[in-house]
Amino acid sequence: MRRTRALHALTATALSAALVALGSGAAHAAPHSPVARPVPAHVAAPYVETWTGQSPAALAADSGNKYLTLAFLQAPEAGSCTADWNGDPTRPVDPSVLGADIAALRARGGGAIPSFGGYSADTTGTELADSCTDVHAIAGVYEKLATTYGISRIDLDVEADSLANTAGIDRRNKAVAEAERWAGRTGRPLQFSYTLPTTTKGLEADGLAVLQNAVANHARVDVVNIMTFDYYDGAAHDMAADTQTAAEGLYAQLHALHPHQSPRQLWGTVGVTEMPGIDDYGPAETFTTGNGAQVARWAAAQGIDTLSFWALQRDNGTCVGTGGSDSCSGIPQDPWYFSHTFARFTGARR
Repeated sequence: MRRTRALHALTATALSAALVALGSGAAHAAPHSPVARPVPAHVAAPYVETWTGQSPAALAADSGNKYLTLAFLQAPEAGSCTADWNGDPTRPVDPSVLGADIAALRARGGGAIPSFGGYSADTTGTELADSCTDVHAIAGVYEKLATTYGISRIDLDVEADSLANTAGIDRRNKAVAEAERWAGRTGRPLQFSYTLPTTTKGLEADGLAVLQNAVANHARVDVVNIMTFDYYDGAAHDMAADTQTAAEGLYAQLHALHPHQSPRQLWGTVGVTEMPGIDDYGPAETFTTGNGAQVARWAAAQGIDTLSFWALQRDNGTCVGTGGSDSCSGIPQDPWYFSHTFARFTGARR
């Protein structure tokens, strides 16, 4: 996502609380190579700010979500070929870190989608493919993530400076293609999604170039997830209507890239991520509860793949009038309104 992320270490107290909520400890974390289950063709998967110390599985249980997108993985420093949760070397890709949460999501019939990048990583050279110049090492991190947590989709959040890093874009897509070949050889389900900024009419040229490079590198992009907020165009917005026109623009761009795919296949590649309430641009971009219901109906009717929002911790109305908060939407709403409204999309049949 576009906003700068504050990095918070997971304290011992928060860790203990999370493990108590899950009914297990680090010693009972997920097994080393759990079996991956494919993500449903239509899935609601809001982002979770993993740096807060809250248990993602406990948040999912409280909010009624089955699937979560976990933000973010990034290199601890520019030049590194390692990815840690929020760039914190004390929180590596390991079953002892978030393994119990991911296993708990799986046990409830859901799962997790780990996400690389985000605004902070993309503006500090610590997005993995921007940081690491070794394609095989980047692919190895993706593969390790899949085997460590038993996940079947990886999200790549590319925005800001990363959209101008053509070498990083090329390395990332080469690594995606390599990881996909590995998954094919080993019989593992593995999808990749790109999360990209958008205009109200579809991707700008730099976002489209990411997908064009993926085609050139034979990297399969299973979902293109557009951030339908923070348009920064100075206009007042009907956020639900603009979500639809942005997705229609993306559909046309995907059709140009993949002219032999059917409309069902192309719409099944589209994802949208909202920011409930007042986003960090300001009141001109306010995603209302009515917008949420409208987008959920449209997403199910259109047959898109992913319906998401930033972020689960914002899904409450405790700070009416506040824009861009990490912990509340800024509008009057019931707790977990957007979770409950979007959750029915998971597994929906068109």
